Amino acid sequence: MLFAALGLFTTTVSAQDLLVEQANPDKQMSVIDSISLRRMLLNESHLFPSQELYPEWSNDRVHFEVERPDSFRIDLTGFVMPTTNTKITDIYGYRPRRRRVHHGLDLKVQIGDTIRSAFDGKVRIVKNQGRRKGYGKYVVVRHENGLETVYGHLSKWLVTENQYVKAGDAIGLGGNTGRSTGSHLHFETLFLGKAIDPALMFDFVNQDVTGDYYDYKKAVRRTVDSKTGKVKIESAEPKYYKVRSGDTLSKIAKKHGVSLSTLFKLNGMNSRSKLRIGQSIRYN
Repeated sequence: MLFAALGLFTTTVSAQDLLVEQANPDKQMSVIDSISLRRMLLNESHLFPSQELYPEWSNDRVHFEVERPDSFRIDLTGFVMPTTNTKITDIYGYRPRRRRVHHGLDLKVQIGDTIRSAFDGKVRIVKNQGRRKGYGKYVVVRHENGLETVYGHLSKWLVTENQYVKAGDAIGLGGNTGRSTGSHLHFETLFLGKAIDPALMFDFVNQDVTGDYYDYKKAVRRTVDSKTGKVKIESAEPKYYKVRSGDTLSKIAKKHGVSLSTLFKLNGMNSRSKLRIGQSIRYN
């Protein structure tokens, strides 16, 4: 009887505690506020992915200059390869033969092949640069991990600007539009407007990423002023100038405070080299 009474008493107390907990308005509001906050954060990430990094949301330029952190860890988990094709037809970097920078990787795809978003994110740009120009039909997606990805030379768009997409969603079809000599996908990875070699993050041959994370580090150059002895820290990331009408190598060198020999060395050029309007000239 004693044990039964104690059991009954314990049950009664537990029920009372439960009633008190349910009747506690502060605790209930705390739970509601927590749910509301999660929903609000989720909605904001859908509206403005990586808004803590990017100063604005614009459907305008692909590349732009903003202040970048010295370092940032980019989460590569939850990825989907943009294409199942593994053949790389052109790599990232400066092309002395064509005298311009190739900001991404070219992957062999057939016209009509499905191209997919690499990560969750929001479509920032859907544009056509026109026949025989630049990317042709292209899409830019800003992702929640801080990256933006560019998909160029498409034959067809499957998304619209400001549309939220999940990793693996079809965003376009492979094509041969723009400045292209055969059907392929031009794939870029950008961080705050700066192109990063996609091969540092994506292993297309093995259809995988290179790791769970990619650590972006801003390249810096340290020089000592011979007169003051002060250390000067400046960006060591390559910088380029786009040639305009009336430009000469001498003018470009003077404009950026470098020697002609530096321009020659950085761009594989000499005194007889000719400039073309729109050509990219590296000056640091």
